Amino acid sequence: MEKKSRHTDVSRCVHCGKCTKSCTFLSKYEIDIGSAEKLKELSYHCFLCGKCSEVCPVGIDGRQVILDIRRAQVRENGGSPPEKGYGMLLWEKKDYRFRNYKNGGTESVLFPGCNFPSFYPATTRYLSRLLWEEAGIGTVYDCCGKPIAELGLEDAEAHILEKLDKSLKDSGVREIIVLCPNCYAFFEGRLSVKVSSIYEKLAELGLGQPVEGVVRIFPPCPDRERGALLSHIKPFLMEEPEILSDSQCCGLGGCGGVREPALAAGMAGHYAGTDGAICTYCGSCSGNLARGGHKDTEHLLVKILGRAERADTKSSLVNRIKTKYRKEKRV
Repeated sequence: MEKKSRHTDVSRCVHCGKCTKSCTFLSKYEIDIGSAEKLKELSYHCFLCGKCSEVCPVGIDGRQVILDIRRAQVRENGGSPPEKGYGMLLWEKKDYRFRNYKNGGTESVLFPGCNFPSFYPATTRYLSRLLWEEAGIGTVYDCCGKPIAELGLEDAEAHILEKLDKSLKDSGVREIIVLCPNCYAFFEGRLSVKVSSIYEKLAELGLGQPVEGVVRIFPPCPDRERGALLSHIKPFLMEEPEILSDSQCCGLGGCGGVREPALAAGMAGHYAGTDGAICTYCGSCSGNLARGGHKDTEHLLVKILGRAERADTKSSLVNRIKTKYRKEKRV
């Protein structure tokens, strides 16, 4: 039985309707975070974006509530998700198929994750070379394990983190430099090595260029409330950014799109046909907003590095596969 705290005790729900109004999933089924039995039936329909948690007046963490339900259902189902449709994700991510440590071998390593190299392969290669040439920093390709964790596979999640931590330590790594807000949030306090953001490292090395003008930023779900990664980005912004808060999620959160493809498409297409550039700092958000029809979607890291690459929405899996075989040339 999951240990309940005041933040996951749905009996405290006052049924004010704020979470329902802020979430297309809850709204579709006319339920709220206090609808305990219905949530058990629909746990894999949730995008785990945390919007309900943001607006709850009594402090219920709806995202954690749903994740706890999924974990209980996985245990009851013998260690597998009770819902079908996740075969490809499990095949790739449970024991990450495209892991590559042959470009590491240094105390600090770049950890691009899996989403940024999927959509921005040229910038990934450029950044890897830049950090090697400027600071002798290697690169390792691996997955943090968050997609598996969000399916409720708690034992697999622990195994992934243990294996990852051991692989890093065995390679002599003392610091990983992450690009992805999901990796950054997921790793917090869970690895024995130091976790830094790429924006901290670029600032430390005096690399990167300022971004002129007021940029409109679509914040990724894991950084929306605390803005930890955004605080590392702001020194590169010449003016205070406009933070977009009128969309729930990019549509890729929590694997909810498998059960709710129409809702996911609506999230991805929220800005389709609108004018003006939208900046993100999550590879998945960039790629999915572009897929959804907003072609003028930019990644802030790409801009800071002075590159012009746009999200490659057609070859994302192929780009990810290629990281397994990449061997950087070092001079």
